Amino acid sequence: MKSFASGGFRLRDAPRRLRLIYAGFLVVTAVGLLTQLGFQTERIGWTPAAIATYYRGGETGDTMAFPKPFGHLVEVTHAHAFMMGVVFLVLAHLFAGSPLLGGAVKGAVILTAFLGVVGDLAAPWLVRYLAAGFAWLQLAAWLALWLAGLGMLGVSLWECLGAR
Repeated sequence: MKSFASGGFRLRDAPRRLRLIYAGFLVVTAVGLLTQLGFQTERIGWTPAAIATYYRGGETGDTMAFPKPFGHLVEVTHAHAFMMGVVFLVLAHLFAGSPLLGGAVKGAVILTAFLGVVGDLAAPWLVRYLAAGFAWLQLAAWLALWLAGLGMLGVSLWECLGAR
């Protein structure tokens, strides 16, 4: 923590065992991202219509979906807010410790990831209770999280294992 606080933290200069711990976190995070992709693909779908049906209810092919109840959204938001917040914090710190990209690019990637997290937390509520058109926000949030998250993860993993 002292290294992070000093402002001069460089991930590639961290002790080997610390980089291996970070690499382990990044691998587990990659598994989490892959299972999220599976959930989004299998359960929800990648179109605004499929997203709206998942949260608002309706028919999809042979299946009838019921609207997500308030309690379900509270439960999912509660768990995701804590977990996504922690994962974002750690990924952003590790990514910020990489010298590979300039400060403006890093800032844009981190901001994109943060907006993806906020959008992912808000969109289900907006789709369910305001309008199906907010499904576009959900889709945009997922894409932001995927692009920025994988970028931060890949650069950080390179710094932990590949850079020397």
